[in-house]
Amino acid sequence: MERFVEGNRAALQEHIQHHREIHVVMGNEACDLDSTVSALALAYFLAQTSPAPKAAFIPVLNIPRADFPLRTETTFLLQEQGIPAASLIFRDEIDLAGLHRAGLLSLTLVDHHVLPSTDAALEDTVVEVLDHRPLERARGPGCPVTVALVGSCATLVTERMAQGPPGVLDRATATLLHGEHGVALDEPQPQGTGMADGSWLSPPATILLDSINLSPAAGKVTPRDVACVSLLEERFPDLPARDTVFRTLQATKFDVSGLTTEQMLRKDLKVLSGDELVLAISAIYVDLETFLHRPGLLQDLDAFCQAQGYMGLVAMIVPYNESKVLTRQLMVYSQHETFRSAVCQALEEATTPALHLQPIPSPWSCVTAYNQGNALASRKKVLPILRAALTGPSAALGGPEEEVVPPPTPMNSLVEECPLAQAVPPLCPQDVLERVSRIAAGQPPGSPK
Repeated sequence: MERFVEGNRAALQEHIQHHREIHVVMGNEACDLDSTVSALALAYFLAQTSPAPKAAFIPVLNIPRADFPLRTETTFLLQEQGIPAASLIFRDEIDLAGLHRAGLLSLTLVDHHVLPSTDAALEDTVVEVLDHRPLERARGPGCPVTVALVGSCATLVTERMAQGPPGVLDRATATLLHGEHGVALDEPQPQGTGMADGSWLSPPATILLDSINLSPAAGKVTPRDVACVSLLEERFPDLPARDTVFRTLQATKFDVSGLTTEQMLRKDLKVLSGDELVLAISAIYVDLETFLHRPGLLQDLDAFCQAQGYMGLVAMIVPYNESKVLTRQLMVYSQHETFRSAVCQALEEATTPALHLQPIPSPWSCVTAYNQGNALASRKKVLPILRAALTGPSAALGGPEEEVVPPPTPMNSLVEECPLAQAVPPLCPQDVLERVSRIAAGQPPGSPK
């Protein structure tokens, strides 16, 4: 596996130079551990098993290289397996549209099966799909589709590799797949999702991560996930203990000590828009007091919002702690007092679900902070509240979220959605102030001024 990844860049350049086919295996735009490992492992398997291959099989990580440090658990696991980041190929380092126009591209999708509208031109290059979510669209007869509602896409890749020739599933690949089978957490789980003594279960890395260490209480594990973890452990008895893998990757995921404030805000970011207003919603994995006292925080928050045209920012604070007790806090930032007050009012008065917010002191007038009494109300449950505040009460009742980024990521993704990828239209200050005033007054969009 290591030699395969290290040779990818040279193989890509050689095939481009000689006008030969390039078969890209690409995960989703969240580029979490499951998506990354599935792309690497399946590309390696195809390269080893395709009869007389004429194509170069190239795994592509579906994010810009600059965003890779934000995937802390992925960078850690790959480094541990001797796969340097310099050997990886990222989305901004390969011209898929140009390869398609040249007639060189074929594409296998893993951990997703619907390309975003920006990649619509690549649809006819898709030759295979492996995914673990309900199928949203059918593919033609010439495109095999493997879809199963398992905890991790790495489970499907493991099954595929286990049926291949002996030796293709080597220890390095098994270690990556094993790790994904047990550390894939959207967010820390409440007490009660682990074993009787309060500790969390922990299976193989990628499958372990995505299936919450094969914990039935987490609701993500299936018999196929368990079978794949057992298969890997039987073939490679010297794989690290499940508990060790899970705890290490879990801690690594929430270790943001080496990130700047801007990177912390982008690590787990969603964006909502309503008319002229755009709101960022980040998940932060340090306690609120520590975050609020970061040097230069206000300048960083202002620069972050100004750079992307955000009217404000809501941060859900989910600190990682050894006690495994889930706690949540909320922070609302905006330099526009009327807008900030409207967002805070929506959160405080929410009933579906009720957040049970308790205000806590903030050192900054432009930051409002809360302890969130309802720790089970995840960011996914808070998003409709914020969306209704932006676009009016009726919007929360109809249709999916209108986000300014690529399609929703898998339920088990470490990163719920990647950062805002499009520029925001210029704002007219007068229109924005009028819009904020209407929100504060509780007037729906389009109402008379």
